[in-house]
Amino acid sequence: MSRLDTGSATLLGPGDDAAVVRAADGRVVASTDVLVEGRHFRRDWCGPADVGHRAAAANLADIAAMGATPTALLVAFCLPANLDIAWAEGLADGLTAEAALCGAAVVGGDMSSSPTLTVSVTALGDLGGREPVRRGGAQPGDLLALSGRVGYAAAGYTILSRGFRTPKILVEAYRRPVVRYAAGPEAARLGATSMIDVSDGLLQDVGHLATASLVGIDIRSDAFEVPDQMRDAATALGVDPYQWLLAGGEDHPLAATFPAGTPLPEGWTVIGSVHDGAGVTVDRKPWTGAVGWDHFR
Repeated sequence: MSRLDTGSATLLGPGDDAAVVRAADGRVVASTDVLVEGRHFRRDWCGPADVGHRAAAANLADIAAMGATPTALLVAFCLPANLDIAWAEGLADGLTAEAALCGAAVVGGDMSSSPTLTVSVTALGDLGGREPVRRGGAQPGDLLALSGRVGYAAAGYTILSRGFRTPKILVEAYRRPVVRYAAGPEAARLGATSMIDVSDGLLQDVGHLATASLVGIDIRSDAFEVPDQMRDAATALGVDPYQWLLAGGEDHPLAATFPAGTPLPEGWTVIGSVHDGAGVTVDRKPWTGAVGWDHFR
Protein backbone atom coordinates (compact mmCIF):
# COMPACT_ATOMS: atom_id res chain seq x y z
CA MET A 1 0.00 0.00 0.00
CA SER A 2 2.99 2.31 0.47
CA ARG A 3 3.40 2.27 -3.34
CA LEU A 4 0.03 4.02 -3.76
CA ASP A 5 -0.01 7.80 -3.43
CA THR A 6 -3.03 9.53 -1.92
CA GLY A 7 -4.80 12.08 -4.10
CA SER A 8 -6.37 15.31 -2.87
CA ALA A 9 -9.88 13.83 -3.17
CA THR A 10 -9.03 10.79 -1.03
CA LEU A 11 -10.39 11.08 2.51
CA LEU A 12 -9.61 7.46 3.41
CA GLY A 13 -7.24 5.40 1.29
CA PRO A 14 -6.31 1.71 1.15
CA GLY A 15 -6.30 -0.24 4.41
CA ASP A 16 -9.97 -0.56 5.33
CA ASP A 17 -12.84 -2.46 3.74
CA ALA A 18 -13.51 0.50 1.44
CA ALA A 19 -12.05 3.87 0.58
CA VAL A 20 -13.75 7.23 1.07
CA VAL A 21 -13.46 9.74 -1.76
CA ARG A 22 -14.63 13.34 -1.63
CA ALA A 23 -17.53 14.13 -3.99
CA ALA A 24 -17.90 17.87 -3.55
CA ASP A 25 -20.24 18.14 -6.54
CA GLY A 26 -22.68 15.65 -5.02
CA ARG A 27 -22.46 13.52 -8.17
CA VAL A 28 -19.83 10.92 -9.09
CA VAL A 29 -18.82 10.12 -12.67
CA ALA A 30 -17.82 6.45 -12.98
CA SER A 31 -16.32 4.32 -15.75
CA THR A 32 -14.72 0.88 -15.93
CA ASP A 33 -12.50 -0.94 -18.39
CA VAL A 34 -10.63 -4.24 -18.55
CA LEU A 35 -7.27 -5.27 -20.08
CA VAL A 36 -6.68 -8.95 -20.79
CA GLU A 37 -3.24 -10.31 -21.61
CA GLY A 38 -3.07 -11.57 -25.17
CA ARG A 39 -6.05 -9.45 -26.14
CA HIS A 40 -5.15 -5.95 -25.02
CA PHE A 41 -1.44 -6.22 -24.24
CA ARG A 42 1.57 -8.52 -24.52
CA ARG A 43 4.27 -8.69 -21.88
CA ASP A 44 6.97 -9.02 -24.54
CA TRP A 45 5.83 -5.69 -26.01
CA CYS A 46 5.07 -3.76 -22.82
CA GLY A 47 6.70 -3.60 -19.40
CA PRO A 48 4.54 -3.76 -16.27
CA ALA A 49 4.60 0.00 -15.72
CA ASP A 50 3.51 0.46 -19.36
CA VAL A 51 0.49 -1.79 -18.75
CA GLY A 52 -0.32 0.22 -15.63
CA HIS A 53 -0.19 3.48 -17.56
CA ARG A 54 -2.37 2.05 -20.34
CA ALA A 55 -4.95 0.60 -17.94
CA ALA A 56 -5.26 3.85 -16.01
CA ALA A 57 -5.34 6.06 -19.11
CA ALA A 58 -8.17 4.09 -20.72
CA ASN A 59 -10.40 4.88 -17.74
CA LEU A 60 -9.21 8.35 -16.84
CA ALA A 61 -9.79 9.50 -20.43
CA ASP A 62 -13.42 8.34 -20.21
CA ILE A 63 -13.91 10.50 -17.12
CA ALA A 64 -12.36 13.50 -18.87
CA ALA A 65 -14.60 12.90 -21.89
CA MET A 66 -17.62 13.59 -19.69
CA GLY A 67 -16.16 16.98 -18.78
CA ALA A 68 -15.16 15.76 -15.33
CA THR A 69 -11.92 15.76 -13.35
CA PRO A 70 -10.69 12.27 -12.38
CA THR A 71 -10.38 11.70 -8.64
CA ALA A 72 -9.78 8.01 -7.94
CA LEU A 73 -9.13 4.55 -9.35
CA LEU A 74 -10.17 1.11 -8.11
CA VAL A 75 -8.13 -1.77 -9.51
CA ALA A 76 -8.94 -5.48 -9.72
CA PHE A 77 -5.91 -7.59 -10.64
CA CYS A 78 -6.16 -11.27 -11.63
CA LEU A 79 -2.76 -12.91 -11.98
CA PRO A 80 -1.15 -16.30 -12.55
CA ALA A 81 0.34 -17.87 -9.41
CA ASN A 82 3.84 -17.83 -10.92
CA LEU A 83 3.88 -14.12 -11.78
CA ASP A 84 6.99 -12.36 -10.49
CA ILE A 85 6.13 -9.96 -7.66
CA ALA A 86 8.31 -7.32 -9.33
CA TRP A 87 5.92 -7.34 -12.30
CA ALA A 88 2.94 -6.64 -10.02
CA GLU A 89 4.88 -3.84 -8.31
CA GLY A 90 5.73 -2.32 -11.70
CA LEU A 91 2.06 -2.40 -12.64
CA ALA A 92 1.17 -0.56 -9.43
CA ASP A 93 3.84 2.04 -10.17
CA GLY A 94 2.43 2.66 -13.64
CA LEU A 95 -1.14 2.95 -12.38
CA THR A 96 -0.08 5.38 -9.66
CA ALA A 97 2.04 7.51 -11.98
CA GLU A 98 -0.66 7.85 -14.63
CA ALA A 99 -3.33 8.71 -12.06
CA ALA A 100 -1.06 11.38 -10.58
CA LEU A 101 -0.93 13.16 -13.95
CA CYS A 102 -4.49 14.36 -13.38
CA GLY A 103 -4.47 14.54 -9.58
CA ALA A 104 -6.18 11.18 -9.03
CA ALA A 105 -5.03 8.22 -6.93
CA VAL A 106 -5.50 4.46 -6.64
CA VAL A 107 -7.70 4.08 -3.54
CA GLY A 108 -8.36 0.33 -3.44
CA GLY A 109 -9.22 -2.82 -5.33
CA ASP A 110 -8.89 -6.58 -5.20
CA MET A 111 -6.63 -9.43 -6.32
CA SER A 112 -7.28 -13.01 -7.39
CA SER A 113 -5.39 -15.89 -8.94
CA SER A 114 -6.19 -16.58 -12.58
CA PRO A 115 -4.58 -18.41 -15.50
CA THR A 116 -4.98 -15.22 -17.57
CA LEU A 117 -3.43 -11.96 -16.41
CA THR A 118 -6.25 -9.41 -16.28
CA VAL A 119 -6.38 -5.81 -15.06
CA SER A 120 -9.76 -4.19 -14.46
CA VAL A 121 -9.92 -0.52 -13.50
CA THR A 122 -12.83 1.63 -12.35
CA ALA A 123 -12.33 5.39 -12.43
CA LEU A 124 -14.28 8.02 -10.52
CA GLY A 125 -14.54 11.71 -11.29
CA ASP A 126 -15.98 15.05 -10.18
CA LEU A 127 -18.02 17.34 -12.45
CA GLY A 128 -17.21 20.44 -10.43
CA GLY A 129 -20.76 21.74 -10.62
CA ARG A 130 -20.99 21.43 -14.43
CA GLU A 131 -23.41 19.28 -16.39
CA PRO A 132 -21.83 16.20 -17.99
CA VAL A 133 -20.94 16.53 -21.66
CA ARG A 134 -22.72 13.64 -23.32
CA ARG A 135 -22.49 12.10 -26.77
CA GLY A 136 -25.92 13.20 -27.90
CA GLY A 137 -25.75 17.00 -28.02
CA ALA A 138 -24.08 17.80 -31.36
CA GLN A 139 -26.07 20.18 -33.59
CA PRO A 140 -25.87 20.94 -37.33
CA GLY A 141 -23.43 23.81 -37.79
CA ASP A 142 -21.20 22.74 -34.90
CA LEU A 143 -17.46 22.29 -35.41
CA LEU A 144 -15.71 19.00 -34.62
CA ALA A 145 -12.40 19.44 -32.81
CA LEU A 146 -9.73 17.10 -31.48
CA SER A 147 -7.44 17.51 -28.47
CA GLY A 148 -4.49 15.14 -28.44
CA ARG A 149 -2.67 13.06 -30.99
CA VAL A 150 -4.17 10.25 -33.05
CA GLY A 151 -2.69 7.43 -35.11
CA TYR A 152 0.53 7.12 -33.14
CA ALA A 153 -0.49 4.12 -31.02
CA ALA A 154 -1.98 2.31 -34.01
CA ALA A 155 1.25 2.82 -35.93
CA GLY A 156 3.22 1.53 -32.94
CA TYR A 157 1.01 -1.56 -32.75
CA THR A 158 1.58 -2.31 -36.44
CA ILE A 159 5.33 -1.84 -36.05
CA LEU A 160 5.48 -4.21 -33.08
CA SER A 161 3.27 -6.78 -34.79
CA ARG A 162 5.69 -6.84 -37.73
CA GLY A 163 8.59 -7.59 -35.39
CA PHE A 164 10.20 -4.13 -35.29
CA ARG A 165 10.91 -1.77 -32.37
CA THR A 166 11.38 1.59 -34.08
CA PRO A 167 10.56 4.44 -34.65
CA LYS A 168 10.63 4.86 -30.87
CA ILE A 169 8.08 7.71 -30.80
CA LEU A 170 5.44 5.43 -32.34
CA VAL A 171 6.26 2.32 -30.31
CA GLU A 172 6.27 4.31 -27.07
CA ALA A 173 2.92 5.84 -28.02
CA TYR A 174 1.45 2.35 -28.09
CA ARG A 175 3.04 1.45 -24.77
CA ARG A 176 2.03 4.64 -22.93
CA PRO A 177 -0.71 6.99 -24.18
CA VAL A 178 -0.19 10.74 -23.82
CA VAL A 179 -3.60 12.07 -22.77
CA ARG A 180 -4.65 15.71 -22.25
CA TYR A 181 -6.93 15.05 -19.27
CA ALA A 182 -7.49 18.75 -18.57
CA ALA A 183 -9.02 19.13 -22.04
CA GLY A 184 -12.24 17.45 -20.88
CA PRO A 185 -13.22 20.00 -18.21
CA GLU A 186 -11.83 22.71 -20.51
CA ALA A 187 -14.22 21.63 -23.29
CA ALA A 188 -17.13 21.64 -20.86
CA ARG A 189 -16.32 25.20 -19.81
CA LEU A 190 -16.08 26.24 -23.47
CA GLY A 191 -19.60 24.96 -24.13
CA ALA A 192 -18.91 21.65 -25.89
CA THR A 193 -22.16 20.14 -27.14
CA SER A 194 -20.88 16.55 -27.24
CA MET A 195 -17.63 14.73 -26.48
CA ILE A 196 -16.02 11.29 -26.57
CA ASP A 197 -12.72 9.58 -25.75
CA VAL A 198 -11.24 8.25 -29.00
CA SER A 199 -10.18 4.78 -27.89
CA ASP A 200 -11.35 2.53 -30.74
CA GLY A 201 -10.65 4.72 -33.78
CA LEU A 202 -11.59 8.28 -34.76
CA LEU A 203 -14.16 7.31 -37.39
CA GLN A 204 -15.80 4.74 -35.16
CA ASP A 205 -15.95 6.92 -32.06
CA VAL A 206 -17.05 10.06 -33.89
CA GLY A 207 -19.69 7.79 -35.37
CA HIS A 208 -21.01 7.30 -31.83
CA LEU A 209 -21.42 11.07 -31.56
CA ALA A 210 -23.26 11.18 -34.89
CA THR A 211 -25.57 8.31 -33.93
CA ALA A 212 -26.36 9.65 -30.46
CA SER A 213 -26.93 13.19 -31.79
CA LEU A 214 -28.93 12.13 -34.89
CA VAL A 215 -26.64 14.14 -37.17
CA GLY A 216 -24.03 13.63 -39.82
CA ILE A 217 -20.37 14.52 -39.23
CA ASP A 218 -17.74 15.17 -41.89
CA ILE A 219 -14.01 14.87 -41.13
CA ARG A 220 -11.43 16.76 -43.20
CA SER A 221 -8.36 14.70 -44.05
CA ASP A 222 -6.30 17.87 -44.60
CA ALA A 223 -6.73 18.74 -40.92
CA PHE A 224 -4.21 16.05 -40.02
CA GLU A 225 -0.46 16.45 -40.29
CA VAL A 226 1.30 13.16 -40.95
CA PRO A 227 4.58 13.28 -38.99
CA ASP A 228 7.71 12.19 -40.84
CA GLN A 229 8.24 9.11 -38.65
CA MET A 230 4.71 7.92 -39.34
CA ARG A 231 4.95 8.58 -43.06
CA ASP A 232 8.28 6.73 -43.29
CA ALA A 233 6.96 3.78 -41.28
CA ALA A 234 3.83 3.62 -43.42
CA THR A 235 5.90 3.56 -46.60
CA ALA A 236 8.18 0.83 -45.24
CA LEU A 237 5.25 -1.32 -44.06
CA GLY A 238 2.97 -0.70 -47.04
CA VAL A 239 0.26 0.99 -44.98
CA ASP A 240 -1.83 4.07 -45.75
CA PRO A 241 -1.00 6.39 -42.81
CA TYR A 242 -4.56 7.72 -42.87
CA GLN A 243 -5.71 4.26 -41.86
CA TRP A 244 -3.79 4.81 -38.60
CA LEU A 245 -4.99 8.39 -38.23
CA LEU A 246 -8.67 7.79 -38.95
CA ALA A 247 -9.20 4.24 -37.71
CA GLY A 248 -6.44 3.64 -35.16
CA GLY A 249 -7.24 3.67 -31.46
CA GLU A 250 -5.58 3.75 -28.03
CA ASP A 251 -4.13 7.26 -28.20
CA HIS A 252 -7.14 8.53 -26.20
CA PRO A 253 -7.49 12.05 -27.59
CA LEU A 254 -10.79 13.79 -26.90
CA ALA A 255 -13.12 14.59 -29.80
CA ALA A 256 -15.77 17.23 -29.11
CA THR A 257 -18.27 19.37 -30.98
CA PHE A 258 -18.59 23.10 -30.34
CA PRO A 259 -20.94 25.81 -31.59
CA ALA A 260 -19.48 27.56 -34.64
CA GLY A 261 -17.41 30.56 -33.64
CA THR A 262 -16.30 29.14 -30.30
CA PRO A 263 -12.72 30.38 -29.71
CA LEU A 264 -10.75 27.21 -29.09
CA PRO A 265 -7.52 27.45 -27.09
CA GLU A 266 -4.18 25.93 -28.01
CA GLY A 267 -4.35 22.16 -27.94
CA TRP A 268 -7.62 21.91 -29.89
CA THR A 269 -7.66 21.42 -33.67
CA VAL A 270 -10.79 21.75 -35.79
CA ILE A 271 -11.02 18.59 -37.92
CA GLY A 272 -14.57 18.65 -39.26
CA SER A 273 -18.14 19.83 -39.03
CA VAL A 274 -21.63 18.68 -38.11
CA HIS A 275 -24.50 18.73 -40.60
CA ASP A 276 -28.01 17.42 -41.13
CA GLY A 277 -27.86 13.76 -42.04
CA ALA A 278 -26.42 10.59 -40.56
CA GLY A 279 -23.10 8.81 -40.20
CA VAL A 280 -19.52 9.96 -40.71
CA THR A 281 -17.85 10.92 -43.97
CA VAL A 282 -14.30 11.92 -44.87
CA ASP A 283 -14.01 14.89 -47.23
CA ARG A 284 -17.78 14.51 -47.84
CA LYS A 285 -17.32 10.96 -49.12
CA PRO A 286 -17.94 7.57 -47.48
CA TRP A 287 -14.81 5.98 -46.01
CA THR A 288 -14.21 2.55 -47.54
CA GLY A 289 -11.56 1.21 -45.16
CA ALA A 290 -11.77 -0.06 -41.59
CA VAL A 291 -13.27 2.46 -39.16
CA GLY A 292 -11.84 1.20 -35.86
CA TRP A 293 -11.31 -1.57 -33.36
CA ASP A 294 -13.93 -4.31 -33.13
CA HIS A 295 -13.75 -6.01 -29.71
CA PHE A 296 -15.34 -9.22 -30.99
CA ARG A 297 -13.70 -9.51 -34.40
